[in-house]
Amino acid sequence: MNEERKVAGIYIRVSTEDQAREGFSLGEQEEKLKALCKYKDYKIYKVYKDAGISAKDMANRPAFQQMLEDMKAGKINYIVAYKLDRVTRSVRDLEVLISELEKHNCYLICDRDDVNTSSANRKIFCKNVNSSLTTRN
Repeated sequence: MNEERKVAGIYIRVSTEDQAREGFSLGEQEEKLKALCKYKDYKIYKVYKDAGISAKDMANRPAFQQMLEDMKAGKINYIVAYKLDRVTRSVRDLEVLISELEKHNCYLICDRDDVNTSSANRKIFCKNVNSSLTTRN
């Protein structure tokens, strides 16, 4: 039996002190996502942390870029984040990301937004995500 390899990169990010006070701290995100990975039986490859960085674009986030490189190298095939707005706030960037995920057989799981691109509805995911994203950090 050839079981699917489930190796996760956990992505956590905060952009402001306010988010830390509202329960979005790096430590809380990491703790919840490690528990989720354990529950789903994902092996954790690495936790990628961007502290004090906006999600306005993907290019200026060092940990996020390293995670994408690890995905392209085949080191991870799941990206696990607390909420979609931790990953991006741009629909355009999200569409680019989804395209890259598909190209590398990788899936995005966002715990609090019930996002799971490994499911059958991944094609309609981008069309419905606009309401989840805002233009702020």
